[in-house]
Amino acid sequence: MSESKQFSSSISSGLKAPIVPFILITSLFFMWGLANNLTDTLLAAFKRIMSMSDFQTSWIQIAFYGAYFCLALPAAVFIKKFTYKSGVLLGLGLYVVGALLFYPSSIAMQYGLFLGSLYILAGGLAILETACNPYIIAMGDEKTGTQRLNLAQSFNPIGSISGVVISKFYILSQLDVSGAQERAAMSAEQLQSIQQAELGAVMGPYVTLGFVLLGIWLLIAFTKMPKASTTSTSIDLWPTIKRLVRKKSYVLGVVAQFFYVGAQICVWSFTIRYVMDELGLAEAGASNYYIAALIVFTLFRFVNTYLMKYIKPSNLLMGSAMLGVLSTLVVILGSGYVGVIALVAISAFMSLMFPTIFGLASQGLGEDTKIGSSGLIMAIGGGAALPAVQGMISDATGSIHLSYFVPLVCFVIIAFYGMLSKKYQLAES
Repeated sequence: MSESKQFSSSISSGLKAPIVPFILITSLFFMWGLANNLTDTLLAAFKRIMSMSDFQTSWIQIAFYGAYFCLALPAAVFIKKFTYKSGVLLGLGLYVVGALLFYPSSIAMQYGLFLGSLYILAGGLAILETACNPYIIAMGDEKTGTQRLNLAQSFNPIGSISGVVISKFYILSQLDVSGAQERAAMSAEQLQSIQQAELGAVMGPYVTLGFVLLGIWLLIAFTKMPKASTTSTSIDLWPTIKRLVRKKSYVLGVVAQFFYVGAQICVWSFTIRYVMDELGLAEAGASNYYIAALIVFTLFRFVNTYLMKYIKPSNLLMGSAMLGVLSTLVVILGSGYVGVIALVAISAFMSLMFPTIFGLASQGLGEDTKIGSSGLIMAIGGGAALPAVQGMISDATGSIHLSYFVPLVCFVIIAFYGMLSKKYQLAES
């Protein structure tokens, strides 16, 4: 046996899963992390390109995370009826189509077309997330399922950091420095020329990504993938939903997840704006602090995983949420580097929230886990609703500082969930 075959065989044996299918599906965790955070930077980009208000730019997140809310449950039904591979190919196909639609959107120079492209792209991501997480677990030995999922998830924040780095060098650094007042004074021809170049810069990374993803789609389509599904394909949706809504720990978990994702998107979407205001930097320079926040987020995922050996997840969640409240207060009341450092620090306290809420809410669901999981993915719709509220507050008050009361309230709600989750789980067990 050759050395390369021996190496692949040893990895496959350790993961107790077929190595090529595992690598292909794991690559998608990287790819949707890249898309999520590449999109976050578009708020700052479109604010400058089209001289928009904060509320108008928040429609980017409404389109993006609204797709998660609309498609998570249909995705779960589709996957249950067919196979995980079918779900992956459907989600990845929509991701490709949405990315490639950035080309005609940039030619037409219409904001609404960009929003439509993002909705299709994010719809694909919603299906991918609904399919890939359980697929990785079901791909091999049940005893090593958590190990495989943790390994796959470790590539997601790496994709997130890559998305912001790509945006920094290929989108934000290409923006013309002219502000809204200067652009208003330009001739129509001059303004159109500048906007065409800027929208071309926005389009480039997405179209390139679309072609890369098309290659991955073809590899998955023509690779023999494990079916990894032994459950019945029958769908008893309404009885399942009725059982789920009777579980208070699950319902509260969905609510907490809605506010967590809303808080995360609020914090990250307006980070560049906050840093620009406080430190007087342009978009490309301010994005360095966003990258720093993502690095902190990634590192503290490992720190919190270690701490869970000694601290109950519900207690760690509550403590992290309270520290998030304190940091957000500093962001609201502080200024300069003090406020910026506190803003970056919030990411450390957010790092454990999504998987911890997901895990606590999923406990004890049994045969209802697959549909229940789709409800927790639908809660990602908080990323559509709450940034819009934050944008309206910023526009109405003229203060990006005061708008951070939105994530502050979210962290308070999450702290209460951490306190209540154990109580309800004991009552329902």
